[in-house]
Amino acid sequence: MKQVVQPTGGGAIRVLDVPRPSIGATEVLVRTEASLISAGTELAMTKLAQSSLVQKARARPDLVRQVVQKAKSDGVGQTVKTVRNRLAGDTPLGYSACGTVIAVGEAVSGIRPGQRVATGGAGVANHAELQSVPSLLCSPVPDGVSAEEAAFSTVGSIALHGLRQADLGPGSKVAVIGLGLLGQLTARLAEASGLDVFGIDVGETAVKRARDAGITAQVDNGQSTTDAVLQWSRGRGADAVIICASSKSSAIALRAAELCRDRAVVVVVGDVGLDLERAPFYERELSIRFARSYGPGRYERSYEEWGVDYPAGYVRWTENRNFESILDLIASGRLVVKDLVTHHFAIAEADRAYELMSNGSEPYLGIVLTYPDSEPERPSVEKTSQQSGSGIGWIGAGNFSGGTLLPAFRDAGISDFVTVASARGLSAKRFADRHGFTGTSDDASEVINDPRVSTVVVSTPHSSHAELAAQALRAGKHVWVEKPLALSFEELEAVVEAEATSNGVLFVGHNRRFAPMVQALASTFPAESGPVGITYRVNAGSIDPKHWYSDRREGGRLLGEVCHFIDTCTAIAASPVTEIAALPGGEGESALAPSFVLCLRHANGSVATISYLAGGPGTLGKEYIEVIGQGRHAVLDDFKTLTIDGKKVKDVEAGKGHLQAVSAFRDLIGGSPVDTSWVTDTARACLSAAAALGTR
Repeated sequence: MKQVVQPTGGGAIRVLDVPRPSIGATEVLVRTEASLISAGTELAMTKLAQSSLVQKARARPDLVRQVVQKAKSDGVGQTVKTVRNRLAGDTPLGYSACGTVIAVGEAVSGIRPGQRVATGGAGVANHAELQSVPSLLCSPVPDGVSAEEAAFSTVGSIALHGLRQADLGPGSKVAVIGLGLLGQLTARLAEASGLDVFGIDVGETAVKRARDAGITAQVDNGQSTTDAVLQWSRGRGADAVIICASSKSSAIALRAAELCRDRAVVVVVGDVGLDLERAPFYERELSIRFARSYGPGRYERSYEEWGVDYPAGYVRWTENRNFESILDLIASGRLVVKDLVTHHFAIAEADRAYELMSNGSEPYLGIVLTYPDSEPERPSVEKTSQQSGSGIGWIGAGNFSGGTLLPAFRDAGISDFVTVASARGLSAKRFADRHGFTGTSDDASEVINDPRVSTVVVSTPHSSHAELAAQALRAGKHVWVEKPLALSFEELEAVVEAEATSNGVLFVGHNRRFAPMVQALASTFPAESGPVGITYRVNAGSIDPKHWYSDRREGGRLLGEVCHFIDTCTAIAASPVTEIAALPGGEGESALAPSFVLCLRHANGSVATISYLAGGPGTLGKEYIEVIGQGRHAVLDDFKTLTIDGKKVKDVEAGKGHLQAVSAFRDLIGGSPVDTSWVTDTARACLSAAAALGTR
């Protein structure tokens, strides 16, 4: 299928042929009929992508801070690889569209195949022939509303939510600054709501279009325009000013204050500078409000991804119900959008639309992309002449896969890459192109059942690990699965049963046990010489509440990351865990505790304490391991330095062992006698730790 993308590292807009996306339980697969280009937002995205690294850093200092923090915890080399991997990707464009439903997930209600729906959401309602969209970002289209009109629903909802933030009743006076597409929609919605509207723009064409729709509007001429607004508002000023313009300058926000009455509201919808002077806002006691995208529910994982709606009695106007309002207003004729469309381009020629916007060769407003009437064919996995059945199949095309894991495979001499599968076709396409895979798919089963594939790498969200690993083992494949192996004892037993009857071998990406410094540390304390005591301190750092580690469905931080540290303790003690105690820190759900302490007892009498702490400074290294026993003492500091009996070891390679782990896996599938009992031992220990913490 065709999809419009902006290369993240720079370059021109591209229309790519990519695999179709797949859907999850709460998602809907839609064949696109029309999509609307949001010129302001999308041009800003392309401008940022095409800027230099210095310009990107100035525009996104928050990301710079993340890079600096990662460099401190993971090292400069690994951080550079991660950044390069991200810059090598593509950003999907588009977020306001309409199409026909092809399929729905098992948890979706109220939407059925064959139904026409308006769709929204950056990264999902893309300019693409097929979209995989969360069900609450889809709204059925009323009869009589065309696909082109329905494609305005998301952009229209942005305007509607901004208007709602002004909290005005019929007869109120509202000024709209900026009469681009968003401003035109805002002005029309205000008129439809019984408000009196005054539109302002610096361009004559925009003002004329507003006037043609019956809106009072003027080109901004400073004081004369202010005087006109005062006359229009009977000398009081506007009850609210809605800023729909976009500019780095703060002049627009200051201009809004000049148009307000005493105690009026300024609503910021557009991206404008906000370096404000106090006096204009203080003297009139103005309120400044911001409109966040389409309405309540936006950026909330439980709403958008999990399909958990808000009761209408508590949140009347969610983003989905704003979609409904826009569609109903269009259906009733109270909101007209057809005349806002100035250009049409077929999806295959979408790059021409962005070229038009960039060079300003002619006036434009609403630009609609059109699509073929039929569903794009689903391509089969690409076949080659290779018949050896020794290739690598890859499931999951995320940043860790491309930036860390796959380079380790290549460095270990494994490069016979055959097929990659990803739920998002765009990521599979980019991954395949960059790393030399011969085929792509949205279906993991195609990778697993490909006769050319002998080894399957599973690097997907944690909740899918066990199922995919078991499926691959039953197909007789060798399996590398990223940690964790399973999120429940039931999942683990299913994997164990599949392994017992499989000709393939199972390996989990617990790389730290293979790190040269851990190997040297473990050899200092041979198991036959007696038990040891291990103290493992992890400066985990805080995470955004919206991070996927906060998703209990993915196992939280304990099963998602602390499994590494349990496994490392097991490797150092050279003995499996027989008993675990756990104590969560902080308040709230134990499964999502930001800090906790685990106490492990190993079969040979060794004991270990893992202190996983979220409140430490970024300047402190992430991992610190101290081992005492057998008359000896050793310290491993953040996989950078190793000290044994007070002497720094200088001839041991630093690093967390990704290459060494893959090399061990390579030797294992090549027939070398490598002990893998730790794979299931560690999985059981981790699940026992979760149970002790009260999470399973």
